[in-house]
Amino acid sequence: MESRQLRYYEIIRLIISLISVMLAVAASIAFGVTDIPLSAVWESFAGGNGSNDHLVIQTTRVPRAFIAASAGASLAVAGALMQVITSNPIASPSTLGVNSGAVFFIVLAAGWLDLSGLQALTWVALLGAAISGCIVFALGSIGRDGMTPVKITLAGASMAAFFYSLTQGMMLSDGKMFDQVLVWLVGSVAGRDMNQLEAVWPYMGAGMLIALFLSRKLSVLSMGDDIARSLGQNIVYIKISAAAAVILLAGASVAVAGPIAFIGIIIPHVVRFFVGTDYRWIVPYCAVLGAFLLISADLGSRYIAMPKEVPVGVMTALLGVPFFIYIARKGGRTS
Repeated sequence: MESRQLRYYEIIRLIISLISVMLAVAASIAFGVTDIPLSAVWESFAGGNGSNDHLVIQTTRVPRAFIAASAGASLAVAGALMQVITSNPIASPSTLGVNSGAVFFIVLAAGWLDLSGLQALTWVALLGAAISGCIVFALGSIGRDGMTPVKITLAGASMAAFFYSLTQGMMLSDGKMFDQVLVWLVGSVAGRDMNQLEAVWPYMGAGMLIALFLSRKLSVLSMGDDIARSLGQNIVYIKISAAAAVILLAGASVAVAGPIAFIGIIIPHVVRFFVGTDYRWIVPYCAVLGAFLLISADLGSRYIAMPKEVPVGVMTALLGVPFFIYIARKGGRTS
C-alpha cells in the first residue's frame, strides 16, 4: 500500500514538472529582446497571420525552445547513465570527453562539410562521441583493478584536453573555419531551425528508449558491480548498452546545440536527492528537469547583456562550476 502511494506521489510530482516545462517553453517563446504578447503566441499556433511577431515565433522562438528542451533532456539523462556505469559522481558527457570528441570531429569535417548538412553533421558528431567514449573507457579500465572512478575521471579529463587542443589548433590554422564554428562551439540554441532538430530527434529518441529499458537494471547496478552480478545481472551488457545510449544522446545534442556543459552533472544529483536511486524514476525526471533547466538558462541568457544575447553554454557554466566544485569536495570527503 505504501509503495502504491509513493508511486502515485511520484507520478503527480512528475506531472507538475512537465507542466513547469510547458510554462518554461511558453515563456521562452514570449520573452526575449522583443517581448511578444501571449495572445500573439496562441494565435501563431492557431495558424498565424504572417505578422512579424508570428514569423519570429514560428521561425525562431519555437525551434529555439524545442531544441533547448530536447538537448537539456538528452544531456541530463546521458549524465545520469554515465554516473551509474562509471560509479563516478562527477561523470558527464562534458567531463569525460564525449562532447569534446564530437566537437573535434565536427570541426575536422568542417573543411569539406557544410555545417547545415543535417544528417551528415549528426553522423559526424555521433562518430566523434563514440570514438572518444571508447578511448576513455578503455584507458579507464587499464590495470588489475579495472575501471575506477579516479582512473575514468583522469582518462576523461585527458581526452577532453587532448581533443580541445586539437580543435583549437585546427581553428587557429584556418580563419574561415574559426568564423564558421566559433558561436556553435560555445554552445547555443539560437539561430537553429526545426529541420536541425528533426535530424537528431530519432537518435535522441533511441537513446531515451534504451535508458528507459535499462532503468530497472541500472537501479541494481547502482548498488555496485558485485551486488548486481550476484543478483544475476549481466554487467557487461548493461554498461555497453548504457554507453550506446550516452553516445546517441550526447552526440545528437552536440550536433544540434554544440557542447553545452554541466547539465549532465547538475540534474542527476538534484533528481537523486528527491527520488533516491530508483532509475525507473531517475531517467524520466532527468529528462523533464534537464529540459526545464536548459530552457530556463537560455531564457536568462537573453537578459544578461541586453540587447545582446549570451550563449546558453556560458549560462550553464556559470551555474555548473559552483555545483561541480561542491560535488567534487563532497565526494572527496566521502572517500
